[in-house]
Amino acid sequence: MAPGFSRSISLPLSPSRKKPSHVRSASLPCRSHPLVSHLEDEIRAVRSWLSHPDPDPGSPAGIQAGLAQIQYLHAALDDLLHLPRAQDPLRRAAGGDRLLDTFLRLADAYGSFRSAAVALKQHASEAQAAIRRGDAARLATAVRSVRRSEKELSKLASTVRSAGRCSAPGLASVSAEAEIAGIVREAIGATVAASASVFTGVAEIAAAARVSCGVGLWKKVDLMFEFKKKASKEEKEMMALDKLEELEECVLNLESGNEQVFRSLVNTRVSLLNILTPTF
Repeated sequence: MAPGFSRSISLPLSPSRKKPSHVRSASLPCRSHPLVSHLEDEIRAVRSWLSHPDPDPGSPAGIQAGLAQIQYLHAALDDLLHLPRAQDPLRRAAGGDRLLDTFLRLADAYGSFRSAAVALKQHASEAQAAIRRGDAARLATAVRSVRRSEKELSKLASTVRSAGRCSAPGLASVSAEAEIAGIVREAIGATVAASASVFTGVAEIAAAARVSCGVGLWKKVDLMFEFKKKASKEEKEMMALDKLEELEECVLNLESGNEQVFRSLVNTRVSLLNILTPTF
């Protein structure tokens, strides 16, 4: 499936879009089945967000939009997994355990992302308080804490990319029902790419806030804003406060979306576990 293929179904992309109701069918899923088509639409929407971003994935609004797209994709995937005849190919797949492990690792990554975001919000608040009080030591401590959070977010981006690579070999072995397994693999790939972009985007916003604070109080501000080398201390403080407020607002806006994606990943894994676990 080519990423640029046009949608067969036009769906709104606003956060208010509701999850489609579950559909049951006795027929083998194919590309023309509504649930398969809907999942393909959501995969293309995620890829479009990555390749033709509006807003920028590195902006707070863009990151929020990315989380929403991931949530929509997994709502569509969960619907497909409830289709009885879609379950048989996955049940026969050799890589079921790998698939379960992939979704567990993705859910763990979003749990860690939630913890990192909470810590970032606290560090940003500490840095703002230090700037307002002119407390250089307190500011330096907050800046170091932000840096640690940046590294953690970058590590999470690498973790989800690794999870995506680990899931591919098992699914590739499916033969007769490769189509349904293939679309699940595509959903994982889109989730991995978008998640890595979200984590990296937050890390970059945190880095911009940290650099605006500088080291040794205001030393690095001049490196970032060379055209304002003669700016007053008050002007530099305002620039730093703006960046920190942007970071804090970004984290606040992501809390709900992150929680929804985390739950959708857990729900998807539960659905797969029910499919792959033999019943007696």
